[in-house]
Amino acid sequence: MTPTLPGALPLSESTFVFTLGLLLLAPLAIAGVALINTGLGRSRSAAQSLLGCLAILGVASIVFTLLGATFAGNVGEAGHTLHLGGKAWDWLGTGSWFLGGLQSATPRAQLGLLFEFLAVGMAAMLPWGSGADRLRLTAGCAAAAVIAATVFPLTAHWAWSGWLAQLGANFGLGAGFLDVGGAASVHVVGGLSALAMVWIAGSRRGKFPQQGLSTAMPGHNAVYILFGSMVALVGWLAWNVAGAVLFLNAPAAALPLTAINTLLSASGAVLATFAVTRIRFGKPDASLCANGWMAGLVASSGCAAVVTPIAAIFVGLVAGIVTPLMVELFELALSVDDPSGAITVHAAGGLWGLLAAGFFAPGAGQLLAQLVGNVALLGVVLPLIYLLFFILNRVHSFRVDQDGERIGMDLHELGGGAYPEFVIHRDDSYR
Repeated sequence: MTPTLPGALPLSESTFVFTLGLLLLAPLAIAGVALINTGLGRSRSAAQSLLGCLAILGVASIVFTLLGATFAGNVGEAGHTLHLGGKAWDWLGTGSWFLGGLQSATPRAQLGLLFEFLAVGMAAMLPWGSGADRLRLTAGCAAAAVIAATVFPLTAHWAWSGWLAQLGANFGLGAGFLDVGGAASVHVVGGLSALAMVWIAGSRRGKFPQQGLSTAMPGHNAVYILFGSMVALVGWLAWNVAGAVLFLNAPAAALPLTAINTLLSASGAVLATFAVTRIRFGKPDASLCANGWMAGLVASSGCAAVVTPIAAIFVGLVAGIVTPLMVELFELALSVDDPSGAITVHAAGGLWGLLAAGFFAPGAGQLLAQLVGNVALLGVVLPLIYLLFFILNRVHSFRVDQDGERIGMDLHELGGGAYPEFVIHRDDSYR
């Protein structure tokens, strides 16, 4: 498929209805991630984990309505522009305050806004999973508000309408930065937010008892993890196809290929992770295979609409090989405690999918456009997220106290556990 600039064509009524139907299925991706995050955490924090996902979605949606949607602007429409070096640099959206005039907006703008609402909810939820078993519920909601008000709108506008999307028109770099399924605006932003969250909050108590050592804290429910991965597939198929319609003006004949490539990327990834973990540990690891599957889905968000099926398999294989190795690197070499694996799955997987779009999509200069986008994410967005989270943590501490972490987040914050028939035993790491 040859990429085209966003917003070039109006949507017919049938295309509008079809895309709306896809976006109504897309929340299954969010539900799948919520199940995975809960399963990868500990049993004594399961209810708090899922309640947190619901609360974060609510906070992100309201804050995006009140503030973020204005800065994100309408997809494909110009915003605040600076003129430097003879070029127009569109850096911030100019949307209506409080979603005013939504009913009179174009069909594409309405669907683009719905896409953004789902995207900001997913992005805000990812750091919550990485901070599992130690984050206050209110801290997770506060972090979601920061993401929905600032980081996500800025990145979304850059990638879908602003100066990154216009790299093709301004500098002849392919079709400009391509972020068809939200790999940058959703997954890299969410994954980098998870990294900043973990850096600031620190590891779970007892995770790293001595320098160079790591205590295994396996997820409490492999069924949640694996079932969540299957649920997420449905949402991802809908999400990527809807993105192809909105951001590439993809014709109907090209949409099945996007869905097929999404499945192929995830399939290649899970098989690669299966093989890697079997070779390394003697048996395949269920949670790592689920992370590999999700990394393949995340990578597909960056490239499924613009690559061939063979290329999609290759993208998935690379994601599946790298995922378990990076999880091990972050934990053992860097002492980063990320229970959900969001840093590897979403940040690294998203960056790889965006880069793959540059390798395999047609158009001179497309790889350079993707590289510029990735550099902006790492060089601008990550420091911004860290700074905002650092300030937020000073205002409202992310972590619960030691006693709350010991008895579990469910009892400490909700007054009851997800599994009341279970007996909570003393954890030796707290002696």
